[in-house]
Amino acid sequence: MNEVPIAAIGRDRIEAAVGSERMRKLEEHAESARRLFNGRVIWNINSTARGGGVAEMLQPLIGYARGLGVDVRWVVVEGDPEFFAVTKRIHNHLHGHPGDGGPLGDHERNRYEDTLSRNMQELAGVIRPGDIAVCHDPQTAGLIPELKKKDVLTVWRCHVGHDHPNEYVHRTWDFLLPYVSQADRYVFTRKTFIPKQLDNGNAVIVPPSIDPLSPKNQPMKPEVARSILTFTGLLEGRDLEADPVFEREDGSKSRVVHCADVIHLGRAPAPERRMVVQVSRWDRLKDPIGVLEGFADYLARDSASLVLAGPNVSAVADDPEGGAMLDQVFVAWRELPHEVRKHIHIVCLPMTDREENAAIVNALQRHATVIVQKSLFEGFGLTVTEAMWKGRPVIASAVGGIQDQIVDGEHGLLVKDPADLHEFAHLVQRLLDDDDLARKLGENARARVEEQFLFTRHLFQYFELLRDMLS
Repeated sequence: MNEVPIAAIGRDRIEAAVGSERMRKLEEHAESARRLFNGRVIWNINSTARGGGVAEMLQPLIGYARGLGVDVRWVVVEGDPEFFAVTKRIHNHLHGHPGDGGPLGDHERNRYEDTLSRNMQELAGVIRPGDIAVCHDPQTAGLIPELKKKDVLTVWRCHVGHDHPNEYVHRTWDFLLPYVSQADRYVFTRKTFIPKQLDNGNAVIVPPSIDPLSPKNQPMKPEVARSILTFTGLLEGRDLEADPVFEREDGSKSRVVHCADVIHLGRAPAPERRMVVQVSRWDRLKDPIGVLEGFADYLARDSASLVLAGPNVSAVADDPEGGAMLDQVFVAWRELPHEVRKHIHIVCLPMTDREENAAIVNALQRHATVIVQKSLFEGFGLTVTEAMWKGRPVIASAVGGIQDQIVDGEHGLLVKDPADLHEFAHLVQRLLDDDDLARKLGENARARVEEQFLFTRHLFQYFELLRDMLS
């Protein structure tokens, strides 16, 4: 188990992110929290420090809380490939998907518990009675019984789920309930994700959020975005319009120095060419092959290029299926006709520097003409939130928490059936053909995020939750 070092974010930077009125409310909540949590540490426990929405949310939330004087820390559990294969199976099952088709029997339970028992031995050396542990997702649920034995207050935060539970969902809850039912509170993203066994008054709804000043979401001039994409190999060109720089979380300026691994036929897209973009993990539930096939089969490709972007798969420790999924995407791309392949680009973004990676994603989303997220299942979909914040027109599947972000036709367009590639392609073409609609949806989307999905609301809800627990 490793602790992730998080620096406190200063008050000036917090106020720059949220404005004076929200800052005043934050200060009021923080003063109450400091008195309430005096002498207690709030521990966040998850399975990876980089890659995926949970890690991206924890980084700013902990930094802002520490900047407000609340002692919040972050530790990451360690496990071998077999442990993460089991937890990935659980993850897929909670989405109603069979995943790798493997079992969740006694062998898997023993492997799961043994791994978390070893992590608990390390955690026991630093966590104290009266501290608060927020355990994120199935990878950490098995810690809860041992934490309770040490008089640690526990919250289990579930970021995934399914609106219409099937046999896989029910089977997985049978696996998880012996652990999570012992938590003092359960936090879910949507009401429909709560299993009936936990709908007992201790479950609360807290949607995710974004940090507007993180390298992934901070303002970026168009010429800087183009220079970053040109330098990393995502746009054609040799000469840079501006320095490919971004602002780090500590306020210092930094230059993008790593290139992306790009699979394409011929040249990268020209800067003026319109671009359809999906950014996500290489995960079957994100359906990158469906996006590729929908673009290839139904879109007028002369009008735009498709970019499928995700992380370098070797850098995401808790996702053992990423490499296999990327291989499948490459095979599907290679089987397309030459004239189709040249308009589709597969991008593995560098992960050596987490903040640099975020800045590249920021540039890619800001340069995109249309951003898509054609997930088959989705807990929330922070890539949708990020795209909306940048004022980009978004097309996404009407699944999970995406439905809580986008009112169809107002903040974006929803694909009613994620498996319907013709509907998906039709909506993409509609936005490519209608600049006024695209602009209107983008403006409405940004306003929606500012109102409901910034980190301030998230912190308020967590403070209220923990206050309720302690009282």
